[in-house]
Amino acid sequence: MEFTEEITNQLEELARQCIKDPSLLYNPKLLFIKQLIEHYGGKVPQAKEANSSSDAKCEFQSKPAEPQPDSESEESDLELDMTGVIEPDSESPQKMGNLTLQPTEEEIAESQTKRSEAVSAFMEKDYEKAIQFYTEAIVLNPHVALLYAKRGQIFLLLKKPNACIRDCDRAIELNPDNAAAHKFRGRAYHLLGKFEEAANDLRLACKLDFDEQADEWLRETTPNARKIEEHKRKKERKAQEKLEHEKQERLRKAREAAKAREENTRTSQTDAGNSGIPGDFYQFLKDPEVLQAFQDPEVAEAFMDISKNPANILKYQNNPKIMALINTMASKFGGMPGGMPGGMPTGAGGCRPKPTPEDDVGLD
Repeated sequence: MEFTEEITNQLEELARQCIKDPSLLYNPKLLFIKQLIEHYGGKVPQAKEANSSSDAKCEFQSKPAEPQPDSESEESDLELDMTGVIEPDSESPQKMGNLTLQPTEEEIAESQTKRSEAVSAFMEKDYEKAIQFYTEAIVLNPHVALLYAKRGQIFLLLKKPNACIRDCDRAIELNPDNAAAHKFRGRAYHLLGKFEEAANDLRLACKLDFDEQADEWLRETTPNARKIEEHKRKKERKAQEKLEHEKQERLRKAREAAKAREENTRTSQTDAGNSGIPGDFYQFLKDPEVLQAFQDPEVAEAFMDISKNPANILKYQNNPKIMALINTMASKFGGMPGGMPGGMPTGAGGCRPKPTPEDDVGLD
């Protein structure tokens, strides 16, 4: 491409305008400049930031641009061929027929006449007049899908894809198997850069009624549609992998928490043994006879007292209820709380019994 002085001056003026008002770069016609800036590490202010700041500047950066969220970086990796994509039309919606009305025979006949006039105008490439006749035919008989599809075709020729899509939507609503409506709507979607929707419509059009032009349009839009489909599958895989990672992380934390609780429980049992209660204290409560005895508050209190200080057993040597439990536990478990030995001799758990008058005989 030869850069004449005139072209260079125009480019310089465009650059000055974009520096003065970066929001211009969000115009669909200038998006290629924005992509060029970002490709070389530049950063363009967000549209809302550009509108709110009169002195915002679009600047090239020598250092790499700041990392963007994953979704944005993934979108930037998707390179599509935008050849043929145009700026969307924004005119007021065209006039549609009233589907609640049932036309008379005279209206149906007049609608067919208007359709013939529309076809003649179309053949003469008088597209505005053809649209007018098709609109009159639609108003007279709003239930004919083909009238909407043919008017949509003319909107497509006039580079008005949104108007074409509205007409084709109505045609497909009246007749889902209308191949022409799917064909023209598919092409309109392509002009708007909606390649997946375009491919779906054009595939169906070829399936319903194969058409060479529809097939050509389908082959044109298929590469972009496949790229988008693969891109979506990639995003879905990443989303699933993220969910699986989060699930595994939750399981790991749950296992760690369970392990910590188990260690705390062991520590608590050890502390209990060090405080005078044996670590295997709970084995006593598994014995029905011992458990029954502990239902008596007096017995339970005495047991805790002895557990804290084995010498306190002397306080209960005359209490048959307490001594019976102590002897039972000693015989069954081979030991007593606080480290007292099991297998107590007659008397009170190894303590010498009080002397009786008979014991005093012969001591002199």
